[in-house]
Amino acid sequence: MLDSRKKKILQAVIDEYINTAEPVSSGTLVKKYGLEYSSATVRNELAELENNGYLDKTHTSSGRIPSEKGYRFYVDELIKEDNISLDEIKYIQNKLETRVNEIEDLTKIATSTLSEITHYTTVAIGPKTERQIIEEIKFILLGSRMLMIVIVTDTGLVKETIIKYDEDINQNQVETLNSLFNSKLRGKPLNKIDKPMEEYIYSEITYSIEVIKPIIEQINKVIEEQENIYLEGTTKAFDLPEFKSLEIAKNFVNVLDTKEIVLDMLNSGVAKDINVYIGEENDNEKLKDFSIVTFKHLVGDKELGTIGIIGPKRMDYSKVISVMKYISKKMQEKDM
Repeated sequence: MLDSRKKKILQAVIDEYINTAEPVSSGTLVKKYGLEYSSATVRNELAELENNGYLDKTHTSSGRIPSEKGYRFYVDELIKEDNISLDEIKYIQNKLETRVNEIEDLTKIATSTLSEITHYTTVAIGPKTERQIIEEIKFILLGSRMLMIVIVTDTGLVKETIIKYDEDINQNQVETLNSLFNSKLRGKPLNKIDKPMEEYIYSEITYSIEVIKPIIEQINKVIEEQENIYLEGTTKAFDLPEFKSLEIAKNFVNVLDTKEIVLDMLNSGVAKDINVYIGEENDNEKLKDFSIVTFKHLVGDKELGTIGIIGPKRMDYSKVISVMKYISKKMQEKDM
């Protein structure tokens, strides 16, 4: 366990390194952070923090930079979670006061707002398919050969698709479709319509298979496409010193282009917490150069999606976590 002096010095090193991206010397700490210790004392403490694994020494200067262990201690023990200005609070309030009818729209707004304030790349997904319950399936006749399907879930998700037919269908057929599909699917999880359900629907309706088959195919297609990934501020990463490395920059682009990695990244973590993964703490080898911070959008016990930031290990954790906590709080207050 670190004593109060080591904590103050470690916090000062990390704050300075986050701000400047330059290795931090004892002289800089004494001058800029008003430490009541001599340069010699600070040098000794820096050496001890390095020996204990909280700091690393670079080859190019006498200064030190935080290690992953140092960042972890900083996030767990030293961070200030009120690093958000009144202007930022007002900006978030204005953005999230926008009236939205779909949870996806709220997720997009929150994702872009988080990126705008923190200047990092943000990623988000909506609620998991298997945790959503179908509230209603609505069939709407748009013309004699055109049918719209609207799926509404308990999380406020609305999905729609249109089917064009080669033969006429009428309003009586549409009412029968509404009755049958709702009686069998309302209250069920939003999963693909499986074979037994398909066979049941075919047996219950006397219409030609050419009418029913496209409906089931389109519903399944909409469900499979449900997990959209929202990205904001992708290019902001390339303004950071860490991304001047071609290897890290290419790795960053590859990560964002790989849906499976992003989904794994956002689907991990505890529902009621802000989750922070630093470098090697990430399970995927391709994420070892980055830090990931995520939170789940909750209303009551319902998970309505996950929003996260991916950035360098030299991330402004205080700003990111403060803004995330406030956005999370305002989203929970939102009446959908």
